[in-house]
Amino acid sequence: MLNLERLRVLRAIAATGSVRGAAATLHVTTSAVSQQMARLEREIGQPLVERNGRGIRLTDAALLLSEHAGALLAQAEAVETDLARHRGAVVGELRLAAFATAARGLLPTALAALHDRYPALRTRTAEQEPDVALPAVASGDLDLAIAQDWPESPLTLPAGSARTGLLDDVFDVALPAGHRLADRPTLDLVELAADDWVGWSAGQLCHDWLRRTVPDARVPHTASEHATQLALVAAGLGVALLPRLGRDPVPDGVRFAAVRPAPVRRVFAVWRSAAARQPAIRAALAALRDAGRR
Repeated sequence: MLNLERLRVLRAIAATGSVRGAAATLHVTTSAVSQQMARLEREIGQPLVERNGRGIRLTDAALLLSEHAGALLAQAEAVETDLARHRGAVVGELRLAAFATAARGLLPTALAALHDRYPALRTRTAEQEPDVALPAVASGDLDLAIAQDWPESPLTLPAGSARTGLLDDVFDVALPAGHRLADRPTLDLVELAADDWVGWSAGQLCHDWLRRTVPDARVPHTASEHATQLALVAAGLGVALLPRLGRDPVPDGVRFAAVRPAPVRRVFAVWRSAAARQPAIRAALAALRDAGRR
Protein backbone atom coordinates (compact mmCIF):
# COMPACT_ATOMS: atom_id res chain seq x y z
CA MET A 1 0.00 0.00 0.00
CA LEU A 2 1.47 3.35 -1.03
CA ASN A 3 1.87 5.89 1.75
CA LEU A 4 0.31 9.26 0.88
CA GLU A 5 2.77 11.29 2.94
CA ARG A 6 5.67 9.69 1.07
CA LEU A 7 3.97 10.45 -2.22
CA ARG A 8 3.64 14.05 -1.09
CA VAL A 9 7.39 14.11 -0.40
CA LEU A 10 8.08 12.74 -3.88
CA ARG A 11 5.85 15.41 -5.43
CA ALA A 12 7.72 18.11 -3.51
CA ILE A 13 11.08 16.84 -4.80
CA ALA A 14 9.72 16.76 -8.35
CA ALA A 15 8.43 20.33 -7.98
CA THR A 16 11.56 21.82 -6.39
CA GLY A 17 14.26 19.65 -7.93
CA SER A 18 16.07 18.91 -4.67
CA VAL A 19 15.80 17.33 -1.24
CA ARG A 20 16.56 20.68 0.36
CA GLY A 21 13.81 22.40 -1.62
CA ALA A 22 11.30 19.69 -0.71
CA ALA A 23 12.23 19.99 2.96
CA ALA A 24 11.69 23.75 2.88
CA THR A 25 8.34 23.35 1.13
CA LEU A 26 7.10 20.72 3.57
CA HIS A 27 8.60 22.39 6.67
CA VAL A 28 10.59 19.28 7.63
CA THR A 29 14.29 18.40 7.81
CA THR A 30 16.29 17.13 4.84
CA SER A 31 16.96 13.90 6.72
CA ALA A 32 13.20 13.36 7.12
CA VAL A 33 12.77 13.78 3.34
CA SER A 34 15.60 11.32 2.64
CA GLN A 35 14.13 8.77 5.06
CA GLN A 36 10.69 9.00 3.46
CA MET A 37 12.19 8.52 0.00
CA ALA A 38 14.18 5.49 1.17
CA ARG A 39 11.01 3.92 2.57
CA LEU A 40 9.11 4.68 -0.63
CA GLU A 41 11.84 2.98 -2.66
CA ARG A 42 11.50 -0.11 -0.47
CA GLU A 43 7.72 -0.05 -0.87
CA ILE A 44 7.82 -0.08 -4.67
CA GLY A 45 11.03 -2.06 -5.06
CA GLN A 46 12.64 0.39 -7.49
CA PRO A 47 15.17 3.21 -7.18
CA LEU A 48 13.62 6.67 -7.29
CA VAL A 49 16.63 9.01 -7.16
CA GLU A 50 20.06 9.01 -8.74
CA ARG A 51 23.07 11.11 -7.90
CA ASN A 52 23.67 13.81 -10.50
CA GLY A 53 26.88 15.65 -9.69
CA ARG A 54 26.25 17.45 -6.42
CA GLY A 55 22.50 17.07 -6.73
CA ILE A 56 19.97 14.36 -7.51
CA ARG A 57 17.85 13.31 -10.47
CA LEU A 58 14.53 11.51 -10.33
CA THR A 59 14.44 8.19 -12.17
CA ASP A 60 11.85 7.40 -14.83
CA ALA A 61 9.99 5.33 -12.24
CA ALA A 62 9.93 8.32 -9.87
CA LEU A 63 8.60 10.64 -12.57
CA LEU A 64 5.87 8.15 -13.44
CA LEU A 65 4.94 7.70 -9.79
CA SER A 66 4.97 11.46 -9.21
CA GLU A 67 2.53 11.96 -12.07
CA HIS A 68 0.12 9.39 -10.62
CA ALA A 69 0.70 10.75 -7.11
CA GLY A 70 -0.93 14.05 -8.06
CA ALA A 71 -4.18 12.29 -8.92
CA LEU A 72 -3.99 10.04 -5.86
CA LEU A 73 -3.44 12.96 -3.49
CA ALA A 74 -6.27 14.93 -5.09
CA GLN A 75 -8.60 11.95 -4.70
CA ALA A 76 -7.56 11.49 -1.08
CA GLU A 77 -8.21 15.17 -0.45
CA ALA A 78 -11.67 14.85 -2.00
CA VAL A 79 -12.42 11.92 0.32
CA GLU A 80 -11.20 13.91 3.33
CA THR A 81 -13.34 16.84 2.20
CA ASP A 82 -16.47 14.69 2.04
CA LEU A 83 -15.73 13.17 5.44
CA ALA A 84 -15.06 16.57 6.99
CA ARG A 85 -18.24 17.97 5.46
CA HIS A 86 -20.13 15.01 6.86
CA ARG A 87 -18.75 15.74 10.30
CA GLY A 88 -19.09 19.49 9.82
CA ALA A 89 -16.15 20.11 12.13
CA VAL A 90 -13.65 22.93 11.57
CA VAL A 91 -10.55 21.13 12.83
CA GLY A 92 -7.08 20.10 11.70
CA GLU A 93 -4.44 22.30 10.10
CA LEU A 94 -4.93 25.03 7.51
CA ARG A 95 -1.90 26.25 5.51
CA LEU A 96 -2.19 29.77 4.08
CA ALA A 97 0.01 32.25 2.24
CA ALA A 98 -0.49 35.90 1.33
CA PHE A 99 1.43 38.61 -0.47
CA ALA A 100 3.08 41.19 1.77
CA THR A 101 0.39 43.85 2.22
CA ALA A 102 -2.37 41.26 2.63
CA ALA A 103 -0.22 39.34 5.11
CA ARG A 104 0.04 42.57 7.09
CA GLY A 105 -3.34 44.19 6.54
CA LEU A 106 -5.80 41.32 6.08
CA LEU A 107 -4.48 38.02 7.39
CA PRO A 108 -4.02 38.90 11.11
CA THR A 109 -7.65 40.00 11.53
CA ALA A 110 -8.97 36.92 9.73
CA LEU A 111 -6.74 34.50 11.64
CA ALA A 112 -7.65 36.02 15.00
CA ALA A 113 -11.34 35.54 14.19
CA LEU A 114 -10.72 31.94 13.09
CA HIS A 115 -8.88 31.12 16.30
CA ASP A 116 -11.66 32.64 18.39
CA ARG A 117 -14.42 30.75 16.56
CA TYR A 118 -12.62 27.44 15.96
CA PRO A 119 -10.01 26.78 18.66
CA ALA A 120 -9.43 23.25 17.33
CA LEU A 121 -8.23 24.63 13.98
CA ARG A 122 -4.47 25.15 13.67
CA THR A 123 -3.12 27.60 11.10
CA ARG A 124 0.27 27.86 9.43
CA THR A 125 1.03 31.00 7.41
CA ALA A 126 3.73 32.29 5.07
CA GLU A 127 4.33 35.56 3.25
CA GLN A 128 4.57 34.65 -0.44
CA GLU A 129 3.92 36.37 -3.74
CA PRO A 130 1.30 34.79 -6.04
CA ASP A 131 3.92 33.33 -8.41
CA VAL A 132 5.10 31.14 -5.52
CA ALA A 133 1.85 30.64 -3.60
CA LEU A 134 -0.46 29.61 -6.45
CA PRO A 135 1.67 26.65 -7.63
CA ALA A 136 1.94 25.59 -3.98
CA VAL A 137 -1.86 25.57 -3.72
CA ALA A 138 -2.14 23.56 -6.93
CA SER A 139 0.41 20.99 -5.71
CA GLY A 140 -1.27 20.62 -2.32
CA ASP A 141 1.52 22.22 -0.30
CA LEU A 142 -0.83 25.09 0.64
CA ASP A 143 -4.56 25.04 1.27
CA LEU A 144 -5.32 28.69 0.56
CA ALA A 145 -3.51 31.67 -0.94
CA ILE A 146 -4.34 35.37 -1.03
CA ALA A 147 -3.34 36.85 -4.37
CA GLN A 148 -3.77 40.07 -6.33
CA ASP A 149 -4.21 41.27 -9.89
CA TRP A 150 -5.50 44.24 -11.89
CA PRO A 151 -8.78 44.17 -13.85
CA GLU A 152 -6.90 44.99 -17.05
CA SER A 153 -4.26 42.32 -16.34
CA PRO A 154 -6.02 39.30 -14.80
CA LEU A 155 -3.99 36.52 -13.23
CA THR A 156 -4.20 33.05 -14.77
CA LEU A 157 -4.90 30.39 -12.16
CA PRO A 158 -3.42 26.88 -12.21
CA ALA A 159 -5.76 24.16 -13.43
CA GLY A 160 -8.07 22.86 -10.73
CA SER A 161 -8.09 26.13 -8.78
CA ALA A 162 -10.97 28.38 -7.73
CA ARG A 163 -11.04 32.00 -6.56
CA THR A 164 -13.30 34.44 -4.77
CA GLY A 165 -12.90 38.19 -4.36
CA LEU A 166 -12.09 39.62 -0.93
CA LEU A 167 -11.79 43.36 -1.59
CA ASP A 168 -10.85 46.03 -4.11
CA ASP A 169 -7.73 47.80 -2.85
CA VAL A 170 -7.45 51.46 -3.86
CA PHE A 171 -4.08 53.18 -4.29
CA ASP A 172 -3.38 56.80 -3.32
CA VAL A 173 -0.49 59.05 -4.25
CA ALA A 174 2.09 59.91 -1.58
CA LEU A 175 3.58 63.41 -1.89
CA PRO A 176 6.35 65.23 -0.05
CA ALA A 177 4.80 67.67 2.43
CA GLY A 178 6.37 70.56 0.53
CA HIS A 179 5.00 69.46 -2.84
CA ARG A 180 3.05 72.08 -4.79
CA LEU A 181 -0.08 69.85 -4.68
CA ALA A 182 0.30 68.49 -1.14
CA ASP A 183 -2.79 70.31 0.17
CA ARG A 184 -5.12 68.90 -2.49
CA PRO A 185 -7.38 66.00 -1.39
CA THR A 186 -7.68 64.64 -4.94
CA LEU A 187 -5.36 64.86 -7.95
CA ASP A 188 -5.39 63.87 -11.58
CA LEU A 189 -2.45 61.71 -12.65
CA VAL A 190 -1.69 64.11 -15.51
CA GLU A 191 -0.88 66.78 -12.92
CA LEU A 192 2.08 64.63 -11.82
CA ALA A 193 3.44 63.99 -15.30
CA ALA A 194 6.47 66.23 -14.69
CA ASP A 195 7.34 64.70 -11.30
CA ASP A 196 9.95 62.13 -10.45
CA TRP A 197 8.44 58.88 -9.18
CA VAL A 198 9.45 56.46 -6.50
CA GLY A 199 8.37 53.29 -8.26
CA TRP A 200 8.12 49.57 -7.70
CA SER A 201 10.69 47.08 -8.87
CA ALA A 202 10.31 45.86 -12.45
CA GLY A 203 7.98 42.88 -12.83
CA GLN A 204 5.71 43.84 -9.94
CA LEU A 205 2.06 44.53 -10.72
CA CYS A 206 2.22 48.11 -9.44
CA HIS A 207 5.25 48.85 -11.63
CA ASP A 208 3.41 47.52 -14.67
CA TRP A 209 0.30 49.58 -13.86
CA LEU A 210 2.30 52.82 -13.62
CA ARG A 211 4.08 52.09 -16.91
CA ARG A 212 0.75 51.45 -18.63
CA THR A 213 -0.99 54.49 -17.18
CA VAL A 214 1.86 57.02 -17.23
CA PRO A 215 4.12 55.74 -20.02
CA ASP A 216 6.50 58.71 -19.82
CA ALA A 217 6.85 58.71 -16.03
CA ARG A 218 10.40 59.30 -14.82
CA VAL A 219 11.25 56.66 -12.21
CA PRO A 220 14.75 57.32 -10.87
CA HIS A 221 14.07 55.42 -7.63
CA THR A 222 12.60 51.92 -7.20
CA ALA A 223 11.86 49.89 -4.09
CA SER A 224 9.67 46.95 -3.17
CA GLU A 225 9.15 47.89 0.48
CA HIS A 226 6.51 50.49 1.33
CA ALA A 227 8.60 51.87 4.19
CA THR A 228 11.48 52.53 1.79
CA GLN A 229 9.18 54.25 -0.70
CA LEU A 230 7.71 56.45 2.03
CA ALA A 231 11.17 57.39 3.28
CA LEU A 232 12.20 58.46 -0.23
CA VAL A 233 9.01 60.50 -0.62
CA ALA A 234 9.54 62.13 2.79
CA ALA A 235 13.03 63.12 1.63
CA GLY A 236 11.49 64.97 -1.31
CA LEU A 237 12.87 62.60 -3.95
CA GLY A 238 9.60 61.91 -5.72
CA VAL A 239 5.96 60.86 -5.50
CA ALA A 240 4.67 57.30 -5.13
CA LEU A 241 1.53 55.21 -5.46
CA LEU A 242 0.75 53.14 -2.37
CA PRO A 243 -2.18 50.84 -1.51
CA ARG A 244 -4.51 51.45 1.39
CA LEU A 245 -4.35 47.80 2.47
CA GLY A 246 -1.64 47.19 5.04
CA ARG A 247 -0.35 50.75 4.78
CA ASP A 248 2.72 51.48 6.87
CA PRO A 249 2.72 54.31 9.42
CA VAL A 250 3.05 57.56 7.50
CA PRO A 251 6.24 59.44 8.38
CA ASP A 252 6.39 63.17 8.94
CA GLY A 253 6.88 64.91 5.66
CA VAL A 254 4.43 62.80 3.63
CA ARG A 255 0.90 63.68 2.52
CA PHE A 256 -1.58 61.38 0.79
CA ALA A 257 -4.14 62.33 -1.86
CA ALA A 258 -6.69 60.35 -3.84
CA VAL A 259 -5.85 60.13 -7.51
CA ARG A 260 -7.84 60.02 -10.76
CA PRO A 261 -8.07 57.57 -12.44
CA ALA A 262 -8.03 55.59 -9.21
CA PRO A 263 -5.67 52.60 -9.34
CA VAL A 264 -7.56 49.59 -7.98
CA ARG A 265 -6.21 46.08 -7.61
CA ARG A 266 -8.31 43.03 -6.87
CA VAL A 267 -7.44 40.98 -3.80
CA PHE A 268 -8.78 37.44 -3.84
CA ALA A 269 -8.42 34.00 -2.27
CA VAL A 270 -7.45 30.88 -4.22
CA TRP A 271 -7.91 27.23 -3.26
CA ARG A 272 -8.11 23.83 -4.94
CA SER A 273 -11.56 23.18 -6.38
CA ALA A 274 -11.51 19.68 -4.88
CA ALA A 275 -11.27 21.21 -1.41
CA ALA A 276 -14.07 23.73 -1.83
CA ARG A 277 -16.42 22.00 0.61
CA GLN A 278 -13.90 21.48 3.39
CA PRO A 279 -15.28 23.18 6.52
CA ALA A 280 -11.88 24.74 7.30
CA ILE A 281 -11.65 26.27 3.81
CA ARG A 282 -15.18 27.63 4.02
CA ALA A 283 -14.56 29.03 7.50
CA ALA A 284 -11.33 30.71 6.36
CA LEU A 285 -13.01 32.27 3.34
CA ALA A 286 -15.79 33.67 5.53
CA ALA A 287 -13.23 35.14 7.95
CA LEU A 288 -11.23 36.66 5.09
CA ARG A 289 -14.33 38.22 3.55
CA ASP A 290 -15.28 39.72 6.92
CA ALA A 291 -11.76 41.11 7.34
CA GLY A 292 -11.88 42.55 3.82
CA ARG A 293 -15.04 44.50 4.63
CA ARG A 294 -13.43 46.29 7.59
